[in-house]
Amino acid sequence: MRKYHAKKMDKKAIYPYQPWKITEEEFLLHNNHHNESIFSLGNGYMGLRGTVEEDYPGSEETTTPGFYINGVYASEKIIYGEEAPDLPGWGQTLVNLADWSEINLYINEEKLDLLKGHVLDYKRELDMKQAILKRELAWEDRQGRQIKIEIQRLISLSREHIGAVRYKFKPLNFSGKININSAVNGDVRNHHHLRDKEALNVTDSEIDTYKGYLLHEVKSTKFKIAYFVEHLLDSSLKKNCEIKKRSSDKRVDWIFEINARKGSEYIIDKIAGINHSSMKEESPLSAARASAARASISGFETLKQEQMEFMSGYWQDVDVKIDGDEALQQAFRFNAFHILQSAGKNGRTSVAAKGLSGEYYEGHYFWDTESYVLPFYAFQRPEVARNLLIYRYNTLDKARKNAKKMKLKGALFPWRTINGEEASGFFMGSTVQYHINADIAYAVNLYYQTSRDQEFMENYGLEILIETARMWLSLGNYISFCDSRFCFNVVCGPDEYKPGVNNNAYTNFMAKFNIEKAAEMAEKIKKQSPEKFQKIAEKINFKIDEIDEMKKTAADIYLPYNEKTKITPQDDSFLYKNHVEIDDIPEEELPLVKNWHPLIIWRYQVIKQADVILLMLQLGNKFSRDLKIRNYDYYEPKTTHDSSLSPAIYSIIASEIGYKKQAYKYFMQTARLDLDDYNENAYQGLHIACMGGTWLALVQGFAGMRMFNDKLYFYPYLPDEWEKYKFRLRFKGSQIEVTVKKEKVNYFLISGNKVEFKHFDENIYLDKNNLSREVKIKKLLDANT
Repeated sequence: MRKYHAKKMDKKAIYPYQPWKITEEEFLLHNNHHNESIFSLGNGYMGLRGTVEEDYPGSEETTTPGFYINGVYASEKIIYGEEAPDLPGWGQTLVNLADWSEINLYINEEKLDLLKGHVLDYKRELDMKQAILKRELAWEDRQGRQIKIEIQRLISLSREHIGAVRYKFKPLNFSGKININSAVNGDVRNHHHLRDKEALNVTDSEIDTYKGYLLHEVKSTKFKIAYFVEHLLDSSLKKNCEIKKRSSDKRVDWIFEINARKGSEYIIDKIAGINHSSMKEESPLSAARASAARASISGFETLKQEQMEFMSGYWQDVDVKIDGDEALQQAFRFNAFHILQSAGKNGRTSVAAKGLSGEYYEGHYFWDTESYVLPFYAFQRPEVARNLLIYRYNTLDKARKNAKKMKLKGALFPWRTINGEEASGFFMGSTVQYHINADIAYAVNLYYQTSRDQEFMENYGLEILIETARMWLSLGNYISFCDSRFCFNVVCGPDEYKPGVNNNAYTNFMAKFNIEKAAEMAEKIKKQSPEKFQKIAEKINFKIDEIDEMKKTAADIYLPYNEKTKITPQDDSFLYKNHVEIDDIPEEELPLVKNWHPLIIWRYQVIKQADVILLMLQLGNKFSRDLKIRNYDYYEPKTTHDSSLSPAIYSIIASEIGYKKQAYKYFMQTARLDLDDYNENAYQGLHIACMGGTWLALVQGFAGMRMFNDKLYFYPYLPDEWEKYKFRLRFKGSQIEVTVKKEKVNYFLISGNKVEFKHFDENIYLDKNNLSREVKIKKLLDANT
């Protein structure tokens, strides 16, 4: 682990360790920006940052209010310092939409302001067990009047178009006039990336006594968004309330004027239905109105109960119980919670790098989804993994156009995108990373092996495999100076500090895997479903002799290995680059991507993130343990981990080769990255792929789970810091529970008819007559470093 990162991890935790909650115990401006990301709520369709309901009292530098719909973006022309042919022309940026949650409170015209008056009591709490954000505060205004406020907020996980706020208040030492101003605030802007920060036009609005709506249109892309709000007042409030309405160009407001009595409690429930024009409904307004109406009839308590029931089922499947480390127990649940909130589940959207918790990375989808998030879903919620891959299938035509533009055959998926078109203006860090094709193909195979979803493979998967394989065959070439092997030149692996290299090992090995799987699956479906195969072949003009070409090319691919050093060289030039001691680099110059000119980075043996080490995981059955140790020993000191994707992978391989202390440190760095804000940038939005990496590091690292050639393997051990851990996963229609103790492991069949796997070299078979097996943990060779 780098000295720089170890120092960051020594700082005090921001939140108290609690198994199911994240609690803010005091409102502090300098923590607010970070808290807005941590307390975000979402359901994969839409997400709301954890801003306070009232107008924020601090400066703009300490807040980034945001409400987003997955896949709703604005587009602007990309400006280049120097033009070149076929560079992407238009970007895509997630749009910050209307704040429908805004509620302000006034006592005799004095506005609730946490920086004025006196905060007597304060607590905000993210309840991850229920997926509800709660805030309680007692406030005294400058006249000495005291009021208690309790707020609950949710984004429904069972009704994806519904958000709701319960606002409860009680005057503690006075009777008098209290105004509640509830609004749909359409006067919003993007805070980053877009040159035209005001990406929206308000096209219509209407307000009635308790309900009303506002319509937005994205100026550049013509997305239409409808927000329909209803208010539900308790009986005591209705009796003592006068309602006023106000509508302006960009917002609608309801003012509830209450003659409040000392000690009486009042409740307003605010229900919002949100829809947009790319959904199946013809009118987003009609759909939003209907969603809000149904939710209002059900009421807030029903919405809350539905939320609790949904989360109960979710945690029953995905929870990891860790005995012996409350910090990591909290962190794991936090990460699993936000993975749930971030994933598009409709086949038209995916998982953005920041989920729906912030604008940074512009709401783009990267390879992160398939490599770090999709495995979590494949083993936990297969239907979500399926839809994430169907999103890629639905953008396949655009990937074909992208390949054609690059003078390639088949399909080339974009490095960063929302709508399926390349949105990165820096080709040396994007288009050159052709490995995204293999990453998607790897995910297709992973999902198929875990689910046995033949219908998916026949209708979606095979076409993706063939078209991505065709790209590799046209990208590579036989090079006489490389023993006439098939090589890939001017590529970039996961390490973005080494773009434009030849024969990146990760790229070559993964391309071989991609091509082999395409040929294998084409033969399988041709044999099992000849009519279906024929339809696919006709659709994409696939010739039978292409299968043989794929097999031959895959066999001929150059697979780097250096006889002198006995390691896998990251690429043809890496071993010839200048050496640098990373821990000697001044702290103020890290991360390098923000402080060194690219040409300086490129000439050194310095790695941004796991590259060869990731290959050791993805295709681990292709490499011996000794080679993995040599590769780890060579590359670990050269890796800065400037990407949050890196520590999880190093943790997994460290576990496998017996470097248990390093494995645990890298796991800690992964698990609490955002909670403890190690990189000091969580305010920009959460690191969703890193959160997926937490699950990978535990299940594939400590539990040693692998899946090769359609078979499941476990090589578990218990970290010295823990007493026990337990998790569940799904495989081929069955669900098993794995409990790891110091010397023994228990495997239990939760559901399904049967499941077979290996525990080290022992075959384990569970069925309805043999539900459980307890077996000894075999000692791994332990380097104890």
